[in-house]
Amino acid sequence: MIDIRFLRENPEAVKENIRKKFQEEKLPLVDEVIALDAESRRIKQEADELRANKNKISKEIGGLMAQGRKEEAEAKKAEVAAQSKRLAELEAKEPEYQEKITGIMMKIPQIIDPSVPIGKDDSENVEITRYGEPRVPDFEVPYHADILEKLNGLDKESAGRTSGNGFYYLIGDAARIHSAMISYARDFMIDKGFTYCIPPFMIRSSVVNGVMSFAEMEAMMYKIEGEDLFLIGTSEHSMIGKFKGQIVNEAALPITMTSYSPCFRKEVGSHGIEERGVYRVHQFEKQEMVVLCKPEDSMDWYNKMWSYTVEFFRSLDIPVRTLECCSGDLADLKVKSCDVEAWSPRQKKYFEVGSCSTLGDAQARRLGIRTKGEKGTYYVHTLNNTVLATPRGLIAFLENNVNEDGSVNIPEALRPYMGGKAKIG
Repeated sequence: MIDIRFLRENPEAVKENIRKKFQEEKLPLVDEVIALDAESRRIKQEADELRANKNKISKEIGGLMAQGRKEEAEAKKAEVAAQSKRLAELEAKEPEYQEKITGIMMKIPQIIDPSVPIGKDDSENVEITRYGEPRVPDFEVPYHADILEKLNGLDKESAGRTSGNGFYYLIGDAARIHSAMISYARDFMIDKGFTYCIPPFMIRSSVVNGVMSFAEMEAMMYKIEGEDLFLIGTSEHSMIGKFKGQIVNEAALPITMTSYSPCFRKEVGSHGIEERGVYRVHQFEKQEMVVLCKPEDSMDWYNKMWSYTVEFFRSLDIPVRTLECCSGDLADLKVKSCDVEAWSPRQKKYFEVGSCSTLGDAQARRLGIRTKGEKGTYYVHTLNNTVLATPRGLIAFLENNVNEDGSVNIPEALRPYMGGKAKIG
């Protein structure tokens, strides 16, 4: 959510930002919110003047009564009563206007960084850099579900009976690799100086509205029936929500945290749920990184964060690339974002395994997360990045480490978490 003062003073810049995101249907919102804001400020000014005038007249009434001028005092009382009635009407309108303004402001996208490439959708995202040499072995790499089944490690049929489509059982060494990757990702980030945290896996609607747009919430979140609780789609939601309504000590910035959680997503859309494999599912696990920092430090942290994910996957012998998200592919709260994609030797192309974003002060402004320093009180900047989301990370690992006989090599970094094994199969 952008600053109302910025919108008030720079309406054309806000409209141009909307055009860059190819959301022309939102252009009328700018003029609408400006009109509502002007009326809201007029109401507030009139209310303030009435309060001041009431106080002034009340003092006059006391003086008139002391002088025995009762008729004049009674006239003043009638004037105060009329003003009180008008003030009550205005005070009832003030929150109504503020609610309308906030509702519209939450639909207007955040101002994107000037470096963001302009494009309509993810097909126009721009490759930045590749890390590691993409390899295609001299044998046909099996589909990841086949690799897992050869390890006796995947059971979607039973999960279909217990939970429906989009769920799975991981078993034996496959489950162990999954857990090993998560544990390694945790320790990898702790070694980078991040504080480890396990957050709540459910959050209230006030937090949901603070961390994401309405469209994202509708497409992603599972609602707990009869309660004001949602299952998290990523631990970033509850990690940022941890600071809701707080004034953070400026000396404590940056706050750097890495969090583990299961994640739950509807996966509503044209892509649907994957029938056979585990690339797109309703439930997965994730190691995330979250940073709260001063505005002037946010871009430095953005570049550090995605580079950590690249380093993590390269330590597992997985070639990756970074992809700059274009304007039309950015969620409304994001200032800048890039995807980390892993190489698939089976498909001979890259696929997404993580995403890094800086949201400026959008989440902090919605949730009231501020800090106080020499320059006064201001909103912090928030950033988030995927260290590892699995089973997608597991798919990348399996495809890049499988052997022709179906066995899977275990990179050195994972062996301490796999009982020292160099290979499974």
